[in-house]
Amino acid sequence: MRDTSAAPKISRNFLTVLDFEPSDLERCLALAAQVKADRSLGRQAPTAHALEGRHIAMLFEKASLRTRSTFEIAIRELGGNVIALQSDVALGQREPVADVARNLERWVDGVVIRTFKQEMLEAFAAAAPRLHVINALSDETHPCQALADMLTLTEQLGTLRGRTLAYVGDGNNVAVSLAHAAAMLGVHVHIASPEGYQIPHSAVQQATSVARFGARLRLFTDAADAVAGADAIYTDTWTSMGQEAEADVRRPVFEPYQVNDALMSLARPGALFMHCLPAHRGEEVTSEVFESTASVVFDQAENRLHCQKALLVMLVAEAR
Repeated sequence: MRDTSAAPKISRNFLTVLDFEPSDLERCLALAAQVKADRSLGRQAPTAHALEGRHIAMLFEKASLRTRSTFEIAIRELGGNVIALQSDVALGQREPVADVARNLERWVDGVVIRTFKQEMLEAFAAAAPRLHVINALSDETHPCQALADMLTLTEQLGTLRGRTLAYVGDGNNVAVSLAHAAAMLGVHVHIASPEGYQIPHSAVQQATSVARFGARLRLFTDAADAVAGADAIYTDTWTSMGQEAEADVRRPVFEPYQVNDALMSLARPGALFMHCLPAHRGEEVTSEVFESTASVVFDQAENRLHCQKALLVMLVAEAR
């Protein structure tokens, strides 16, 4: 692995995209592209020993396919050791979250946490200042997904400055992190959501405050208006984990926001379709769009691995 002694200092934790300066975000995406290209080298890759002798704990309250798999593979491919913790033991049921964090910082170098509450993540990080804490999804943000989304857009579109990304659906954690990352990279973001399900005002203010190169965030209630001329259309499930009891109420509210051929036709010719997965065909997206050549959903899923490897290198390996 290259000498990282002169690596610029960044935040100790990655709880939201806002923990990164724009230069950190750009560097993370560049490093992710490099480790992706180097993956075929296996143990001869420059980063293959980046986490040698390091231990990274995984704490997951929520079910996971992509996040768990890609983080575990990332840690191992960087030469680190994975410690899988049981959520019922480690997330405040047997002892306070702060005590769990203070124990773990004596044993491990970092903790990847997937939880229902952003405030729990923040309390965990505050209690263990020597620990590197990474948000693998919370109720408020999903920053690792946003990294993969931006890498995918860069691969497909080249330069991102001045591009337009339309997000259609629930103004949830994915939408928040997407708005943060896109604004930093100069991407215009259009978000179309029903009344009462819009992105939080605080997230709008945050995205506006970090926007560069003239990027604008615009909110819509009409999906057609939001996607007009967009370079990519992004959607997510109408009912996130923890909201299952609301599914029957949400379904009729979100039906006008389905991404289908008619909606895609309003975007720029050749526009991409994006989804963080899992997808519910026939609800937020039709099977025709999901399986079309416009769909880059599995590129996004693959890029979770590479972006998380880059993130671990920057936060943990370079902190030696």
